[in-house]
Amino acid sequence: MSNPNMGFLPPLGWNSWNTFTWDINEELIRQVADVFVEQGYKDAGYEYIVIDDCWSLRERDEQGRLVPDPAKFPSGMKALADYIHSKGLKFGMYSCAGTHTCAGYPGSFEHEFQDAKQFAEWEVDYLKYDYCFKPRSMEGELLYRRMGLALKNCGRDILFSACNWGQDEVHGWIRSAGAHMYRSTGDIQDNWESIKRLAISQLDKAAYTGNYCHNDMDMLVVGMHGGSNNDFIGTVGGCTDVQYKTHFSLWSMMGSPLMIGCDIRKANDTIKDILQNKDILAINQDREARGVYVLHPEPHWFHGQECYMLVKVLADGDLAIGFFNLSDSKRELPLMFWDLGLSIGSGKKLSLYDCWEHKDLGVFTERFAPTVDAHDCLVVRGKLV
Repeated sequence: MSNPNMGFLPPLGWNSWNTFTWDINEELIRQVADVFVEQGYKDAGYEYIVIDDCWSLRERDEQGRLVPDPAKFPSGMKALADYIHSKGLKFGMYSCAGTHTCAGYPGSFEHEFQDAKQFAEWEVDYLKYDYCFKPRSMEGELLYRRMGLALKNCGRDILFSACNWGQDEVHGWIRSAGAHMYRSTGDIQDNWESIKRLAISQLDKAAYTGNYCHNDMDMLVVGMHGGSNNDFIGTVGGCTDVQYKTHFSLWSMMGSPLMIGCDIRKANDTIKDILQNKDILAINQDREARGVYVLHPEPHWFHGQECYMLVKVLADGDLAIGFFNLSDSKRELPLMFWDLGLSIGSGKKLSLYDCWEHKDLGVFTERFAPTVDAHDCLVVRGKLV
């Protein structure tokens, strides 16, 4: 118990919902665990395999316990956890703060301590805790405190992933409830407008993330290409690979947990290169887990909210700088080093390294002004020299 590293950095893993929603079973989960090991995801740092909603029967048993659907999970959850653990990975499950889950299965309302104990017996390592069917007279803050306390006292280290969709000014109180990560947005969809909307919505919340409590901007849609069985999430082709690259860069820079949502059994090399980019993952997994600050290129009237730079101070003194062009046309995005705190009087310059092309760009003084294609980004690591 009491693993000091649990939740220290943004969790990396895979969740079943975005692609499979209700259509889940133990064979699928075992195959995903196999792919994690065989195709380099585990080596890249991804470790959690998380089952989302629709895993249980519609009713609890006579003792009030949750019952895995025997048609979907005939071996039971403990056997599945054992298989995932045998791969050196961690096992995650789903419940809800309300009386029922979003798909109408039993929630954990008034069963928090019982369910936490049951998850511990199954050797669960991660709990995603949703927010559907909450009694109107109950404060969400209290319900998340209850499950946080239950997990802290269940006899096992279980990472607490709070998912109330950014409601109730959650960023102001969720750390005190014991959560290791919290959803700050509504549900993501596999389209560019959704990615763009969620990213912009979090620009003023950049400070509300850090070690042990990370701002979760929702699961990744990288590589889905419209592959969901749910029309709301998206079944019409999804995004381009460039848009997925920008999506992954935004979530990584902003310190979001990175939970893959595509069918990784079918991911092509381009998608694997995006998801396993070691230079981008290193920014997301920087040990200080600092939030970004936001800079807007001049002139403001031309770029609006659609173009900006994100700057993340890294533990070794480097700066991660993302140039994001969310607009529909090519733009030049000038960065003035003065805005980084780097004045001419300091005598310092910036040596820039391109984290997508994996190459040095050179040493720059006062200003760096890349031209970025529509919906694209440039992410650099700057070292003072």
